[in-house]
Parts: sequence; C-alpha cells; structure tokens
Amino acid sequence: MGKPGLTTAIFIGLLMGAAAGILFHYVVPAGPFRDGLMIDGIFYVIGNGFLRLMQMLVVPLVFCSLVCGSMAMGDTGKLGRIGVKTLGFYLVTTALAITAAILTANVINPGQGLDMSSIEAADVSIAERAGLADTLLDIIPTNPIHALASGDMLSIILFALLVGVILAGLGESAETVGNFFGQFNDVMMQMTVMVMKLAPYGVFCLTARTFSGIGFDAFVPLLKYMAGVLLALVIQCVVVYMVILRIFTGLSPRVFLKKFLPVMGFAFSTATSNATIPMSIETLHRKMGVSKRVSSFTIPLGATINMDGTAIMQGVAVVFAAQAFGIHLSVADYLTVILTATLASIGTAGVPGVGLITLSMVFASVGLPVEAIALIMGIDRILDMSRTAVNITGDAVCTTIVASQDGSLDRGVFYGTEMMREGE
Repeated sequence: MGKPGLTTAIFIGLLMGAAAGILFHYVVPAGPFRDGLMIDGIFYVIGNGFLRLMQMLVVPLVFCSLVCGSMAMGDTGKLGRIGVKTLGFYLVTTALAITAAILTANVINPGQGLDMSSIEAADVSIAERAGLADTLLDIIPTNPIHALASGDMLSIILFALLVGVILAGLGESAETVGNFFGQFNDVMMQMTVMVMKLAPYGVFCLTARTFSGIGFDAFVPLLKYMAGVLLALVIQCVVVYMVILRIFTGLSPRVFLKKFLPVMGFAFSTATSNATIPMSIETLHRKMGVSKRVSSFTIPLGATINMDGTAIMQGVAVVFAAQAFGIHLSVADYLTVILTATLASIGTAGVPGVGLITLSMVFASVGLPVEAIALIMGIDRILDMSRTAVNITGDAVCTTIVASQDGSLDRGVFYGTEMMREGE
C-alpha cells in the first residue's frame, strides 16, 4: 500500500495521540518524565508550534484570497441582475447556516463535560466587549495597516473586499497590482500546503497533551460535536434550502432532491466542490431544465464563495470551544461570529485545511483559544464530506431559483414523468 493521504494521516494522528494521552493519564506515573519532558515539553512545543504556524497564515491568506475573489467577480456594476441575486442568495444562506448551527449547538451543548481550562495555561477569558453599535463601527478600519498587524479580521475582510472591487473596476490600468495579489495569493496557498503537511504531527501532540490531562472525558463531547454538525447540515439541506426553493420557484423539493442526489453522492465521496462543477451544470441542464447560460456562472461562483457547510462547522465549533474552556459568549459575540464566518466564506479557498485555518480566524474574532481545533481536525474528514454535499446543493438551489426568475428554466424538463405522478 502507498503512503496514506493527508486526511488519513491526520485521523491516524488523532487516534494515536488519544491513545498516547490516555496511556500517560492512566498508566505513566506523574513525574519529571511525564509532566516535564513529554506533556509540557515535547507535546507542548510541537503542538503549539503547529498552531502558531496556522495562525501565521491567517491574515495574509484571508486578505489575499478576498482581494483575488472579489477582483474575479468583476465590477459590481457589471455583475448584472443575475450576479446580484446570486451573491445575495449565497450570503443570506451562509448567514442562515451559521445561525442554525449556533442554535443547534446550544441545544446539544457539545462542549459541556469537557474541561479544557486546565490545558490552556494562558488567560482565556474575553475582555469586556463594546456595544453592538461600536462593534459595527469597528468593522471600518481607521488604519488598515494596524488592522493587518493586529489581526482585526472584520476590518481586514472589509478592506480586502474594497481593494478587490476597485482593482476589478480599474481593469488593465491596475493590472500590475492585481497580478501582485494573485501571485502572492499563490505563494500563500503553497505555504498552506506546506504547513498542512505537518498537521498529523501537530494533531498527535495536541491531542496527546489534551487526553493526558482529561482521559476518556473527551469522547462524549466529540461525539456530540459531530452530531451537532451533522444535524445542522441536515437542517440546512432538507429544511432551509427546500423551503427557499418552494417559496421562490414553486418547484417540488422532492423532485429536486431525487434528481440531484447523484451529484450530492459524488461530492460526498470526493469532498471537493470544484470537482463537482461539470456534473452539477450537466445535471441541472439535462434533468432540471436549467439554462447553461445561468449555471455556468452561478455554479463556479458558488464553489468559490458559497461555503454554508463550512460555516455550519465553524458555528458548532465556536460553541464547542466556548463550553470546553468555560467562556461565556454574549449575543454580540455570536453576531460577530455570524458576520465573520459569512464574510470569510467568500475567501475560503479550495485547499485542504483552509477551512480549519479560517476557523482560527473566527475563534480570534471572539477571543476563543485555538487549542480546541486540535480535536476537531482529527474527525474533520468525515464532516468535510458531508458539508461538501451541502455546499454544492446550496449552489444548485440558488442556480434553480435564479434561472426560474430569469425565465431560463424549463419546468417540463424539471418534472418529466414526475409531473404526471404529482399532478403538477
């Protein structure tokens, strides 16, 4: 057999780290070897070194990705009616997705019973936050360079979007600056790939250190975390998307899901939105009567900026981490998470691990420690497959709605023999 892939290696690192941590917790006696050399020495240095590498990537990666993404959309005045509707749909459904995730997580309470406060030596309490009005004003940076240096992510996102839109409007006159951001974005993508190759070792050390302090107590919270993410994904796919489809088109959600199910299965198996683009366009055209003129624009755009599944993972992860570290999040904190994750979805690139790197950005926006990401990373492959299926379903629903309102949908093709069965 060949060398295991990155996601397999990360999962192996999680299992081995958990086993090693439990061994140190229950078998190895306390002393300089266990506590000084291993837990607070090797595990701490390698694990936190990996976290610092991830945090190192966040600001330049998100900034360049957002500039390039908004630049690729073109001048907002030229996007036209279809472009505005598509962008609006993607942003609204992403906000709905993370809201549903936060509500679901607060019902399931995935982090309760997992006390990680002893694992984190630093002070993890959140400073007193300003009111909602000041929080909204703080999104506008008075000094963009200071925002970049201090990692003020909401300000960075706004500034990056403005730069990208302006560069798109200037066109060839700003080609040199646009090329710089494009090439620097490529550099950051390559750096991300390099850092993620160290993920199995970082996850092993972080997980081993966590389990060495809490033993078996982490298993039930992890299962609850997975259940919270999967439940929120089902709600988004089966309830939110289908209700929106019915309201704006009058089409049958059952027919839609039946015809689109093979594409969802393909997305689940590959865990890659980009790989499903040709299959999505062809299925929407051949089975649902959607004009390729519409789908050839909305589907690739959705694969780039519509990350509802990733937003759901981030929403549940925020609640998980806050409960695990005993940190209370206010309504303003949750609104900040919703806004940050929604805007960050625009800049989430199709590179393995980037979703988890932007998760550290979401954590930073409300002062949560990133140590909880170590546990999440190990089981992320299973959830990644599910949320990719949800991502591409959202793209297809948006495309169908836009095509219906634009008069570019053949309802006879959509229903086919199903029309006679349902009497529609």
